[in-house]
Amino acid sequence: MRRSNRLFEIIQMLRAASQPMTADTLAEALEVSVRTVYRDIAALQAMRTPIEGEAGLGYVMRNGYDLPPLNFDDEEIEALHVGLQMLARTGDSALQRAATRVCEKIKDLHCAADWLQVSPWGAPSDDPAKGCVSMALLRDAIRTERKIHITYRDAEEHQTDRTIRPIALIYHLECVMLAGWCEMRGSFRHFRTDRIYACQALEDHFIGQSAALRALWMEHNRQEEQPAPKPAVAHQG
Repeated sequence: MRRSNRLFEIIQMLRAASQPMTADTLAEALEVSVRTVYRDIAALQAMRTPIEGEAGLGYVMRNGYDLPPLNFDDEEIEALHVGLQMLARTGDSALQRAATRVCEKIKDLHCAADWLQVSPWGAPSDDPAKGCVSMALLRDAIRTERKIHITYRDAEEHQTDRTIRPIALIYHLECVMLAGWCEMRGSFRHFRTDRIYACQALEDHFIGQSAALRALWMEHNRQEEQPAPKPAVAHQG
Protein backbone atom coordinates (compact mmCIF):
# COMPACT_ATOMS: atom_id res chain seq x y z
CA MET A 1 0.00 0.00 0.00
CA ARG A 2 1.34 3.43 -0.94
CA ARG A 3 2.16 5.78 1.91
CA SER A 4 -0.44 8.36 0.83
CA ASN A 5 -3.14 5.66 0.83
CA ARG A 6 -1.95 4.39 4.19
CA LEU A 7 -2.17 7.87 5.76
CA PHE A 8 -5.71 8.20 4.45
CA GLU A 9 -6.61 4.79 5.90
CA ILE A 10 -5.26 5.80 9.33
CA ILE A 11 -7.40 8.94 9.29
CA GLN A 12 -10.49 6.95 8.32
CA MET A 13 -9.95 4.28 10.99
CA LEU A 14 -9.39 6.84 13.74
CA ARG A 15 -12.46 8.82 12.66
CA ALA A 16 -14.62 5.69 12.85
CA ALA A 17 -13.16 4.37 16.13
CA SER A 18 -15.21 4.71 19.33
CA GLN A 19 -12.12 4.34 21.55
CA PRO A 20 -8.35 4.86 21.24
CA MET A 21 -6.62 2.60 18.72
CA THR A 22 -3.16 1.29 19.50
CA ALA A 23 -0.32 1.21 17.01
CA ASP A 24 -0.48 -2.60 17.13
CA THR A 25 -4.14 -2.57 16.05
CA LEU A 26 -3.46 -0.10 13.24
CA ALA A 27 -0.42 -2.07 12.09
CA GLU A 28 -2.39 -5.32 11.91
CA ALA A 29 -5.22 -3.72 9.93
CA LEU A 30 -2.81 -2.05 7.49
CA GLU A 31 -0.46 -5.06 7.29
CA VAL A 32 2.62 -2.99 8.13
CA SER A 33 5.03 -2.84 11.06
CA VAL A 34 4.31 -0.93 14.27
CA ARG A 35 7.36 1.23 13.53
CA THR A 36 5.76 2.26 10.22
CA VAL A 37 2.56 3.26 12.05
CA TYR A 38 4.55 5.42 14.47
CA ARG A 39 6.21 7.19 11.53
CA ASP A 40 2.87 7.69 9.77
CA ILE A 41 1.21 9.11 12.90
CA ALA A 42 4.13 11.51 13.36
CA ALA A 43 3.82 12.59 9.71
CA LEU A 44 0.08 13.21 10.07
CA GLN A 45 0.59 15.20 13.26
CA ALA A 46 3.26 17.27 11.49
CA MET A 47 0.62 18.06 8.84
CA ARG A 48 -1.64 19.42 11.64
CA THR A 49 -4.01 16.44 11.52
CA PRO A 50 -5.67 16.50 15.00
CA ILE A 51 -4.49 13.09 16.21
CA GLU A 52 -3.91 12.81 19.94
CA GLY A 53 -2.28 10.07 21.99
CA GLU A 54 1.05 8.35 22.30
CA ALA A 55 2.78 5.01 21.88
CA GLY A 56 1.44 2.34 24.20
CA LEU A 57 -1.77 4.18 25.05
CA GLY A 58 -3.44 4.53 21.68
CA TYR A 59 -4.51 7.31 19.35
CA VAL A 60 -7.76 9.21 18.82
CA MET A 61 -8.97 11.74 16.27
CA ARG A 62 -10.13 14.99 17.82
CA ASN A 63 -13.82 15.75 17.17
CA GLY A 64 -14.64 18.08 14.33
CA TYR A 65 -12.08 16.82 11.82
CA ASP A 66 -13.60 15.67 8.55
CA LEU A 67 -12.74 14.90 4.95
CA PRO A 68 -14.61 16.08 1.84
CA PRO A 69 -17.71 13.92 1.26
CA LEU A 70 -17.98 11.44 -1.57
CA ASN A 71 -20.72 12.70 -3.87
CA PHE A 72 -22.55 9.64 -5.21
CA ASP A 73 -26.21 9.38 -6.17
CA ASP A 74 -28.37 6.50 -4.94
CA GLU A 75 -27.78 4.23 -7.92
CA GLU A 76 -24.02 4.86 -7.84
CA ILE A 77 -23.95 3.87 -4.16
CA GLU A 78 -25.94 0.71 -4.93
CA ALA A 79 -23.59 -0.14 -7.81
CA LEU A 80 -20.59 0.28 -5.52
CA HIS A 81 -22.24 -1.83 -2.83
CA VAL A 82 -22.96 -4.73 -5.19
CA GLY A 83 -19.61 -4.47 -6.95
CA LEU A 84 -17.64 -4.43 -3.70
CA GLN A 85 -19.59 -7.39 -2.32
CA MET A 86 -18.89 -9.36 -5.50
CA LEU A 87 -15.17 -9.15 -4.73
CA ALA A 88 -15.89 -11.82 -2.12
CA ARG A 89 -16.44 -14.21 -5.03
CA THR A 90 -12.93 -13.68 -6.46
CA GLY A 91 -11.08 -15.53 -3.69
CA ASP A 92 -8.61 -12.61 -3.56
CA SER A 93 -8.34 -12.02 0.20
CA ALA A 94 -6.41 -8.74 -0.10
CA LEU A 95 -9.03 -7.25 -2.43
CA GLN A 96 -11.77 -8.48 -0.09
CA ARG A 97 -10.18 -6.63 2.84
CA ALA A 98 -9.83 -3.51 0.68
CA ALA A 99 -13.49 -3.80 -0.35
CA THR A 100 -14.53 -3.98 3.31
CA ARG A 101 -12.59 -0.79 4.05
CA VAL A 102 -14.22 1.01 1.12
CA CYS A 103 -17.69 -0.16 2.25
CA GLU A 104 -17.05 1.27 5.71
CA LYS A 105 -16.08 4.63 4.19
CA ILE A 106 -19.26 4.69 2.12
CA LYS A 107 -21.40 3.77 5.13
CA ASP A 108 -19.83 6.64 7.10
CA LEU A 109 -21.15 9.12 4.55
CA HIS A 110 -24.26 7.45 3.13
CA CYS A 111 -26.98 5.10 4.26
CA ALA A 112 -26.05 1.42 4.13
CA ALA A 113 -27.73 -0.57 1.34
CA ASP A 114 -28.19 -3.71 3.43
CA TRP A 115 -31.05 -4.91 1.26
CA LEU A 116 -28.64 -5.58 -1.63
CA GLN A 117 -27.08 -8.98 -1.00
CA VAL A 118 -24.52 -10.91 -3.08
CA SER A 119 -23.79 -14.61 -2.65
CA PRO A 120 -20.16 -15.14 -1.51
CA TRP A 121 -19.91 -18.40 -3.44
CA GLY A 122 -17.22 -18.32 -6.12
CA ALA A 123 -13.51 -18.95 -6.56
CA PRO A 124 -11.67 -20.62 -3.64
CA SER A 125 -9.95 -18.28 -1.21
CA ASP A 126 -6.18 -17.76 -1.61
CA ASP A 127 -5.53 -19.00 1.92
CA PRO A 128 -1.75 -19.56 2.43
CA ALA A 129 -2.58 -22.09 5.17
CA LYS A 130 -4.11 -24.29 2.45
CA GLY A 131 -1.09 -23.96 0.19
CA CYS A 132 -2.68 -21.36 -2.09
CA VAL A 133 -0.55 -18.64 -3.67
CA SER A 134 -1.52 -15.11 -2.66
CA MET A 135 -3.19 -13.21 -5.49
CA ALA A 136 -1.85 -10.01 -3.93
CA LEU A 137 1.65 -11.31 -4.75
CA LEU A 138 0.59 -11.93 -8.36
CA ARG A 139 -1.02 -8.49 -8.67
CA ASP A 140 2.11 -6.87 -7.26
CA ALA A 141 4.28 -8.70 -9.81
CA ILE A 142 2.02 -7.48 -12.63
CA ARG A 143 2.02 -3.92 -11.28
CA THR A 144 5.82 -3.79 -10.86
CA GLU A 145 6.57 -5.73 -14.07
CA ARG A 146 8.50 -8.39 -12.21
CA LYS A 147 9.09 -11.94 -13.41
CA ILE A 148 7.89 -14.80 -11.27
CA HIS A 149 8.89 -18.46 -11.06
CA ILE A 150 5.97 -20.81 -10.49
CA THR A 151 5.33 -24.48 -9.89
CA TYR A 152 2.17 -25.41 -11.79
CA ARG A 153 0.03 -28.55 -11.98
CA ASP A 154 -2.42 -28.92 -14.82
CA ALA A 155 -5.75 -30.76 -14.73
CA GLU A 156 -3.93 -34.09 -15.28
CA GLU A 157 -1.59 -33.36 -12.33
CA HIS A 158 1.42 -32.87 -14.61
CA GLN A 159 3.82 -30.56 -12.77
CA THR A 160 6.09 -28.01 -14.44
CA ASP A 161 8.34 -25.20 -13.23
CA ARG A 162 8.17 -22.06 -15.31
CA THR A 163 9.40 -18.49 -15.38
CA ILE A 164 6.73 -16.13 -16.67
CA ARG A 165 6.14 -12.44 -17.24
CA PRO A 166 2.72 -11.89 -15.62
CA ILE A 167 0.52 -9.38 -17.42
CA ALA A 168 -3.10 -9.85 -16.29
CA LEU A 169 -5.49 -11.50 -13.83
CA ILE A 170 -8.87 -12.65 -15.14
CA TYR A 171 -11.53 -13.18 -12.47
CA HIS A 172 -14.01 -15.87 -13.57
CA LEU A 173 -16.97 -17.10 -11.52
CA GLU A 174 -15.31 -20.27 -10.24
CA CYS A 175 -11.60 -19.52 -10.66
CA VAL A 176 -9.00 -16.84 -11.32
CA MET A 177 -6.63 -17.06 -14.29
CA LEU A 178 -3.15 -15.57 -14.49
CA ALA A 179 -2.09 -14.58 -18.02
CA GLY A 180 1.56 -14.21 -18.85
CA TRP A 181 4.37 -14.77 -21.32
CA CYS A 182 5.82 -18.20 -20.55
CA GLU A 183 9.56 -18.27 -21.19
CA MET A 184 9.58 -22.06 -21.30
CA ARG A 185 6.97 -22.22 -24.10
CA GLY A 186 7.88 -18.93 -25.76
CA SER A 187 4.22 -17.91 -25.96
CA PHE A 188 1.28 -16.64 -23.95
CA ARG A 189 -0.18 -19.04 -21.42
CA HIS A 190 -2.99 -19.00 -18.86
CA PHE A 191 -2.66 -20.52 -15.39
CA ARG A 192 -5.40 -21.19 -12.84
CA THR A 193 -4.22 -19.57 -9.62
CA ASP A 194 -5.53 -22.49 -7.54
CA ARG A 195 -3.14 -24.78 -9.44
CA ILE A 196 -0.06 -22.66 -8.74
CA TYR A 197 1.55 -24.54 -5.88
CA ALA A 198 4.58 -22.28 -5.42
CA CYS A 199 5.44 -18.79 -6.58
CA GLN A 200 8.60 -16.76 -6.15
CA ALA A 201 9.06 -13.16 -7.25
CA LEU A 202 12.39 -12.88 -9.05
CA GLU A 203 14.87 -10.01 -9.16
CA ASP A 204 14.46 -9.89 -12.96
CA HIS A 205 12.04 -7.27 -14.24
CA PHE A 206 10.52 -6.55 -17.64
CA ILE A 207 10.07 -2.81 -17.16
CA GLY A 208 8.28 -1.08 -20.03
CA GLN A 209 7.19 -4.33 -21.73
CA SER A 210 3.88 -5.11 -20.05
CA ALA A 211 1.70 -2.70 -22.09
CA ALA A 212 2.99 -4.12 -25.39
CA LEU A 213 2.66 -7.69 -24.09
CA ARG A 214 -0.94 -7.06 -23.00
CA ALA A 215 -1.77 -5.58 -26.41
CA LEU A 216 -0.32 -8.65 -28.16
CA TRP A 217 -2.12 -10.95 -25.71
CA MET A 218 -5.49 -9.27 -26.32
CA GLU A 219 -4.95 -9.43 -30.08
CA HIS A 220 -4.05 -13.11 -29.74
CA ASN A 221 -7.27 -13.71 -27.79
CA ARG A 222 -9.35 -11.88 -30.40
CA GLN A 223 -7.89 -14.01 -33.18
CA GLU A 224 -8.65 -17.20 -31.24
CA GLU A 225 -12.25 -16.08 -30.75
CA GLN A 226 -12.78 -15.45 -34.48
CA PRO A 227 -14.92 -18.19 -36.10
CA ALA A 228 -13.19 -20.21 -38.76
CA PRO A 229 -14.13 -19.14 -42.30
CA LYS A 230 -16.64 -21.38 -43.99
CA PRO A 231 -15.30 -23.24 -47.03
CA ALA A 232 -16.45 -21.86 -50.35
CA VAL A 233 -19.22 -23.83 -52.01
CA ALA A 234 -18.70 -24.43 -55.68
CA HIS A 235 -21.77 -23.62 -57.76
CA GLN A 236 -22.64 -26.07 -60.46
CA GLY A 237 -23.34 -24.47 -63.72
